Amino acid sequence: MEPDLFTAAAEERQAKDPSASPLAVRMRPRTIDDVVGQQHLLRPGSPLRRLVGEGGGGPAGPSSVMLWGPPGTGKTTLAYVVSQATDKRFVELSAITAGVKEVRAVIESARRSSGAYSKDTVLFLDEIHRFSKAQQDSLLPAVENRWVTLIAATTENPYFSVISPLLSRSLLLTLEALTDEDVRSLIGRAVEEERGLGGSVTLPPEAESHLLRIAGGDARRALTALEAGAGAALAKGETAVTLATLEEAVDRAAVTYDRDGDQHYDVASALIKSIRGSDVDAALHYLARMVEAGEDPRFIARRLMISASEDIGLADPSALQTAVAAAQAVAMIGFPEARITLGHAVVALALAPKSNAAYMAIDAALADVRDGAAGPVPAHLRDTHYQGSAKLGHGKGYQYPHDLPGAIAAQQYAPDAIHGKRYYEPTRYGAEARYAEVAERVRERLRGTAPASEEPQPAQESKKSQEG
Repeated sequence: MEPDLFTAAAEERQAKDPSASPLAVRMRPRTIDDVVGQQHLLRPGSPLRRLVGEGGGGPAGPSSVMLWGPPGTGKTTLAYVVSQATDKRFVELSAITAGVKEVRAVIESARRSSGAYSKDTVLFLDEIHRFSKAQQDSLLPAVENRWVTLIAATTENPYFSVISPLLSRSLLLTLEALTDEDVRSLIGRAVEEERGLGGSVTLPPEAESHLLRIAGGDARRALTALEAGAGAALAKGETAVTLATLEEAVDRAAVTYDRDGDQHYDVASALIKSIRGSDVDAALHYLARMVEAGEDPRFIARRLMISASEDIGLADPSALQTAVAAAQAVAMIGFPEARITLGHAVVALALAPKSNAAYMAIDAALADVRDGAAGPVPAHLRDTHYQGSAKLGHGKGYQYPHDLPGAIAAQQYAPDAIHGKRYYEPTRYGAEARYAEVAERVRERLRGTAPASEEPQPAQESKKSQEG
């Protein structure tokens, strides 16, 4: 929306007294080279650099850019940099408060400005996913005819929240969560630079680490917490933002957790062992510690997938499906919503019946192979799909299981060195009890020792009888 007298007065006050603005606003980059993170979008010749006038643009320049990423990754910052670096008119709207009327007013103003003064307009629309279909439709003529250069920001998947016609006319740029190093760099600048805290406080390493955990890749959250901590320290006459002061200021205790040290492995181990021990409450506690400390949700999801196979196995075959689905969901949504998905998976795995039989089976088979207990493949199982294989005896005597009742042939499959060896020893827990019964019956059939009364009846005539 075009600035009014009150907006102009507020901006003039902030210019005279920078402290009137929040630290996160004061520390916004002034040029595109000051932007922290998102280097994959800031290479020479990139659409964003062309928007600020580097390398031109003209007819080949982007007419609409969609910025998609989690909160605090720089969507508004990038739009602000564009406004500072270009001589185009810059108008900002929020989909939370604006509607079709405001959008049409900006578009009409942009057309007048372009015709009368040859001055183009950049329209930054924040939270575009909050616009209805009709409201998004109102943007199409302006984008289609380049009456405005649209920069739209969203935290939601635009393929679900933005109409296809607008999305197809836009260049979609995906912003990534800031790394700890990105946030650390930004915090350091905020402490030292005059427009920030001007060196009025220091930030000890333990307090800085807590800030990084609080931030979780969100620059705005980090600067807001830093400002609160610095204010609390100065109010007490202190120049160091200690860990205790920071905890008081943001009302969030520091979690004893080093993502690169012992705590990372100790808490992850405790989580898995609690799941193995079916203690759902302890498992949720350790999950909460990892989440609160800012652990990578993908790491947690990977551990749950391993647990599902190692400790649950066939006692509940759906456990692995649950863990894999959780990992896929976590990769798509990230924190903070990922905590719900991870909690769902942890509860399901902790309360599932347990069996490590499949895990023990593959390790026992591997141990034999490594010890040299392999031997040649039985001749009747060898490949017969090449000329001369029959002369070598390959396939001779092989019985096609589907031609037999129950589709099981009493023949040897394993090499002589391990013939009769049992690797899989199923438990009687959960769904594995059924597998245990099936495995025993099948092994008897393979040995040819199953009683005739247990011979399963064929569901249909065999292929040979049909051919005959």
